[in-house]
Order: sequence, then C-alpha cells, then structure tokens
Amino acid sequence: MTAPAQQPEARTGRRLIVAVTGGIAAFKTCTLVSRLVQAGHDVTVLMTDAATRFVGPLTFESLSGKPVHTSQWQQITHHDSQHVALARGADLMVIAPASANTIARLAAGLCDNIVTTTAAALPRTTPVLLAPAMNAEMWDHPITQRNLATLVDTLGYHTVGPGEGWQACRTRGAGRMSEPDEILQRVEQLLGASSK
Repeated sequence: MTAPAQQPEARTGRRLIVAVTGGIAAFKTCTLVSRLVQAGHDVTVLMTDAATRFVGPLTFESLSGKPVHTSQWQQITHHDSQHVALARGADLMVIAPASANTIARLAAGLCDNIVTTTAAALPRTTPVLLAPAMNAEMWDHPITQRNLATLVDTLGYHTVGPGEGWQACRTRGAGRMSEPDEILQRVEQLLGASSK
C-alpha cells in the first residue's frame, strides 16, 4: 500500500524573483529554486536567453510551479508591462548566477532583457541579492569589480560569494557561485531584515 501524497507546503506570502543568467552555475539555481519553494516562498523565475542554453525553462517551471519569463515582450499574467508588474509585486530579487555580463548591464543601467528590465523597475526598497559566478580572471577584472561596487554602493545591492574552487574552465580560483544553501540563508536574512 502506498502512502498518501503530501499536500503542497503552505506559502509564506513572500514573493521572490529568481533571475537566472548565462553560466554553467545555472544548474545550482535549480536546487535554490526548489529549496525556496519548499520553504514556502512564491517563486517566479526569469531567464536571459543565454541562461536557457544551460538549463531549459521547463525545468524551472516544474520546480517553481509557475510560468518562466524569458522575454520582456511576453505577457503571462498582466495586461500592463510584464516587468513592471513583476517588480511591483516582489519582496526580493535574487540573480543567480549573476554573470559578468549581467553585472555590467545592471551597472550601466541597460534594460535589454527580462532580467535587467525587471531589476531596473524594482522599487528602491526591494532588496536585490547577487550571486556572482564567472571565471577567476573575469572575477578579478578591474571593470567587473568596479561594476559590482557601483551596484553595491549606488543601488544598495547585496552579494553572496563567490567562492573559490574548481571551475568549468578546468582551473581553480575565485568565481564559483555560492552553494544553494548559502544563498538561501542570505535570502532569509534579507527577508527578515526587510520585514522589520
């Protein structure tokens, strides 16, 4: 005799955006989304075109239980601008992995994909957490560090990681995206701080 299926976890009411950008570390974001949903959060996933080359949108749709946004032009749940509706309803946005390209676009104020457009539309009081992931040389590049400093100092973005270790380029160094549990812990800290 099989055990009865368990009911879905009760939602906490915290609405999170998880934005996935292009990088091999996108596979870790699958675990992050699963853990956030299991913790009771309402998770909407956004993906850049480059991200879809590493993990398919169907994977994140299955894990989040919601449609995945891959373009600022698609209309899924609202008749107004999709990125504006997403931004207004979010309690927190996580960008994981946050590629060097996306960090540069955010620092420059470019709004040319669903991730950067939604981030730009967020109210300034909504926390944004970046989980950088890239090759060690890209991470150490002065322009990358300048762009990250711009986001932290000017926009108040938060960061988690990156860590050090074996990378997809078959070398060791800084630039590995933090593990999902570490990102989850930082998300919960920021949500706790923003509710006070």
